[in-house]
Amino acid sequence: MKKPIIFLIGTMIFCILLPVLISVLFYGKNEVASSEIAKKITQKSEQKKDTYETVDSKSPTITVYHCSKNTIEKMDIETFLYGVVASEMSSDFSEEALKAQAIAARTYIIYKMENNMTQGHNGADICTNSNHCQAYASYDELKNKKGDEWMKNSYPKIKQAVDDTKGMVLTYDSELVMYPLYFAVSAGKTESAEELGMGKIPYLKSVDSPGDEESSKFESSKEITLSDLAYIISNKYPKSGITSSNIRDSISILSRSESGGVIELKVGDSVIKGADFKVLLGLNSTNFDYSIGDNTIIFNCKGYGEGVGMSQWGANVMAKDGKSYDEILKHYYTGINIGNLKFNL
Repeated sequence: MKKPIIFLIGTMIFCILLPVLISVLFYGKNEVASSEIAKKITQKSEQKKDTYETVDSKSPTITVYHCSKNTIEKMDIETFLYGVVASEMSSDFSEEALKAQAIAARTYIIYKMENNMTQGHNGADICTNSNHCQAYASYDELKNKKGDEWMKNSYPKIKQAVDDTKGMVLTYDSELVMYPLYFAVSAGKTESAEELGMGKIPYLKSVDSPGDEESSKFESSKEITLSDLAYIISNKYPKSGITSSNIRDSISILSRSESGGVIELKVGDSVIKGADFKVLLGLNSTNFDYSIGDNTIIFNCKGYGEGVGMSQWGANVMAKDGKSYDEILKHYYTGINIGNLKFNL
């Protein structure tokens, strides 16, 4: 009698655990498992929010907060990515660069979902504010903005890049990458996250990015009167003691990163982070020098964007040189692997 009872108990345990084990798996070049996602799926009937409901049993549905409309929409993650990639990267770029962009963007979305990072999007998984989450445009918005010809010739290229990388995400040490950062153009080398005070993120190291100098956005300059600069700084940093009469001799760069970006500069009695100064003056990058004239100051910048992670222009240069999307991603994100999401519901 004991054997049938033991067999029955074993069968019951197996039946209980089986749905959890097969709910969600990461598989592919890098095998990882997400217990947090699995828990959300197996318990989704108890949740008000169907975060991981699927449309086609292969990819999850996400909720998207459209900032300009103040509305929340539910859609397939891959459909959402069509509008993200079309907004974040030029359709003139090579297919492999577009694929790399799709994987980085997908990783960002999945990480937000897995960690319930809904702050700033009215409880939705992601928002369409490019300064907070990701740029996005719907099919109709792209059609109205870019025209029928673009939709006919370029949109299919974007869609194909997303479809060809369906479910692919970046992983590091068998975990989903938390910060799949990307930006437009480097100053020749990307920035190290650690040097910029973002913490020790092993896959966000400084790497060479040859070819960025070919971009029209590689160099830029901004001229501003000394009196206006004094006003802007004193308004933001009242303890700096900056005035239009003393500002000429009150600016100095304290430290730069390995890539040349300004880490800190001193303005009067205040020490300002280069990233904050960039935002304050609307500069294209933190990699800048300056020259002071009679009544004005000119800031000369190299690169465009934050400088950390994947250079989109550099990714396209690599693609044109015959590099594949995985070679591009592994160049810009040190030590990462590429895994696949699989949803079996």
